[in-house]
Amino acid sequence: MQSQAETNSAVKLLEGDKVYLRPIGVDDTELYFRMLFHPETRRLTGTKKHFTKEQIRQYIEGKTHDSSTVLLLIALCETDEVIGDIALQDIDATNRNANIRIAIAGSGHQGKGYGSEALNLMLDYGFGILNLHRIELNVFDYNGRAEHVYEKLGFKQEGVQREALFYDHKYHDSIMMSILEDEYRLMRNIR
Repeated sequence: MQSQAETNSAVKLLEGDKVYLRPIGVDDTELYFRMLFHPETRRLTGTKKHFTKEQIRQYIEGKTHDSSTVLLLIALCETDEVIGDIALQDIDATNRNANIRIAIAGSGHQGKGYGSEALNLMLDYGFGILNLHRIELNVFDYNGRAEHVYEKLGFKQEGVQREALFYDHKYHDSIMMSILEDEYRLMRNIR
């Protein structure tokens, strides 16, 4: 009989060439807890708060019942190794918009196209399944690589929240970006 973790890893909600996105469950608490404490991931996401495993378990449990959030784990197709998470959050069905966020844990998995593919899978889901019109994100000014990826995917800069984050002894700007459904479809050649 398969364990719950093995059962979850076999479920592929969205699948690409290199990565697939799968549901998160309370059995992923230990994994998610460890990902949240990776130093580079914390820096790139601006995470300052510490969490207990119980808080993480409660967070995951709450998100599974939250209709305004789609929280998924990013796993490698070849090995089923979980390398990060991605979420559409603050989904507003009336105005057809949401916020997207992504975290790839560990620098060993960055720069290999995994994040771009995961973002495309989630954008396709947001625009093609959830019928969203606008998806936005924030990226900190010291994360130029991510900003470049977002621009390549079709996100446009809308503005800058000056000195919005205090991290590592100094203030950093938060860059606001978004993509509209028509822009996404044009980039992906979808009619």
